[in-house]
Amino acid sequence: VGKTLDAGRLELVEVLGEGAYGVVYLAVERLGDAASSSKTPAPAKQYAVKVLNKAAEGTVVGQCQSREIVTHKIATSHPNVLTLHDVLEDEAALYLVLDYCPGGDLFNAVVERHAFAQNDALLKSVFVQILDAVQSCHDQGIYHRDLKPDNIFVSADGTQVFLGDFGMATDEALSNDFRCGSSFYMSPECIGEERGFHSYYNEVSDIWALGIILTNMICGRNPWRTATTTDPHFHEFMSNAASLRDMLPMSEAASDVLKRVLTFNPSERITLAELRSAVLAIDTF
Repeated sequence: VGKTLDAGRLELVEVLGEGAYGVVYLAVERLGDAASSSKTPAPAKQYAVKVLNKAAEGTVVGQCQSREIVTHKIATSHPNVLTLHDVLEDEAALYLVLDYCPGGDLFNAVVERHAFAQNDALLKSVFVQILDAVQSCHDQGIYHRDLKPDNIFVSADGTQVFLGDFGMATDEALSNDFRCGSSFYMSPECIGEERGFHSYYNEVSDIWALGIILTNMICGRNPWRTATTTDPHFHEFMSNAASLRDMLPMSEAASDVLKRVLTFNPSERITLAELRSAVLAIDTF
């Protein structure tokens, strides 16, 4: 906190979050002498700055950092993807200058604010924005691989959302990086332990994660901890898909859509376009 970047243009003023990758700061644009002497200066622009400890070129971590920047730059043109404005660096770190979202993340909106409880119109609007962001990524050959509410950011009024954190993203359609992402949202084929999956398609694995996110938004919780038959809730769902409504409060229409998303066989999973149409057709979640 207090550090300046880009020849003093940006100042890091507050820690927004921390993770294994590094730290995210709130940054403000420092006004020049002419602007600061104005009687009514415009409010300083705010950004989120993701700080990555710089890894050596050619290392696995270094390649991942480069891939994150490249994939996010490609994806950033969509209005529901968090804009990556600039990438700065010094000897120790990389600084990803991103839009700041005062509404926090979708996890907070679901768990703390209960933003979608009894608000089907907002739930539908926000989830379709997420679908459109992911569809745009897929159309450009980018697969996120870590879709979860923590990586979706919310506008101040809670009506707009923006997909962020491309730290796990790839441009490879087929993957053998098992257990990539966050366990609650991993597809069975990404976990890879059962039925002998040797590789999997990132596109349909992303769609599975979207089904778990939709369940979060409807019910305020996850349907299971991990998509393996050792998890009793997942085992029950695999044995009897209709049990989803017994486990969680949702409409029959929502349950019918989720059963098409959360199919064990990835080749039978609903497409993004089909999912979008199906969600738009739901009146009550």
